[in-house]
Order: sequence, then structure tokens, then C-alpha cells
Amino acid sequence: MLKDLVCNNRSIRRFDATHPVTKDELYSLVNLARLSPSAANRQPLKYVIAYEKEDLDKIFPCIGWAAYLQDWKGPEPKQRPTAYIVMITEMQIAPHVNIDPGIAAQTIMLGATELGLGGCMIASINKNKIRRILKIPNYYEVLLTIALGKPDEKVIVDEIDKDGDIRYWRDDNDVHHVPKRKLEDIIIDFKNQ
Repeated sequence: MLKDLVCNNRSIRRFDATHPVTKDELYSLVNLARLSPSAANRQPLKYVIAYEKEDLDKIFPCIGWAAYLQDWKGPEPKQRPTAYIVMITEMQIAPHVNIDPGIAAQTIMLGATELGLGGCMIASINKNKIRRILKIPNYYEVLLTIALGKPDEKVIVDEIDKDGDIRYWRDDNDVHHVPKRKLEDIIIDFKNQ
């Protein structure tokens, strides 16, 4: 069910580095994004996949992993992603993209969850360095990177408590907690206030 996919789709930042993501799995995820809606059906998004160790090792230092976990510099080698999908846009088709990247990235993430994989959409990246590593021409804009692999962490969704803190955190057992606003706090009836 879709609800199960959504509830199980969390930002995963620690992976089982011994479990490869295959080229076929990456193609199937990009195909899901290809079939997703696109504003004015322009379809400006393109994707560069990386799953070979040499590329993975070069891309890893280009990524900012978790802004709220300031003492954590990213996953250790045994917990690094085994694939990346780098989302780019062809600026000649659409110089400005609005909703397409979000739709496509979420579709990829849901597809990954269905395959038993996990991922993390990351926009905190060194775009110029990734461009050089993957030989991306200048008429493409690098938008974000999706790190993928078999999850090697537990993520729990909590309701935001009364202090309103939205920052994710890890407890003493290294379980990752993600606070979410309550449903009644995000549906607003302006007519009856």
C-alpha cells in the first residue's frame, strides 16, 4: 500500500556497504521518475547514476550528510551508500525547474523503499566537484544527489513535542529520530477561525 511505502520511506544516511545496488535497480528507479508528472510536460530532468566503487569514493566527500548532527561527518566506510543518482536539469529545455525535482526524487525514494533499499535526497553537495567527477557538461545544472543502499540504521518518526523542535537526532542506542508535526497542526481552516 502507498501509506506503508510513505511511512517506511525515511532519509537513510547509514547503509550496508556490502550490499550493492545494481545498475538494473538504478535504471528501474530512474524509469519511475521518467514516468512521473512534469510541469508543462517539459521533462528537463536527467540523471547520472554511479555505482562503481571508484565513482562512489570520489562522490562521497562532496556531500554534506546531516546538518543537525554537527559532530557526525557522515557514514563510516562500512556504512556508505553503494549507489548515487545525481539529478540534473537540462537548462536549454527549462532554465528554471520548480516542482519536477521534488516529484522525481520522492518517486525514486518510494521505488527504492519498495525494493528494500533506502536513500537520502541531498542538496548540500559540492556541485562543481560532482560535475567534474561525472563529466557533466555546463549546460546542465546539478540539482541534488540521492544516496542509495540497503539501510543499516533504524529511523523512528516522533511527533514534535511542545517545545516545537523539528531537528532530527540520535538517541543513546544510535536510533535516528525524526520529529513530525501533528496532522491537526498542519490542516488549517481559515474560514472558521
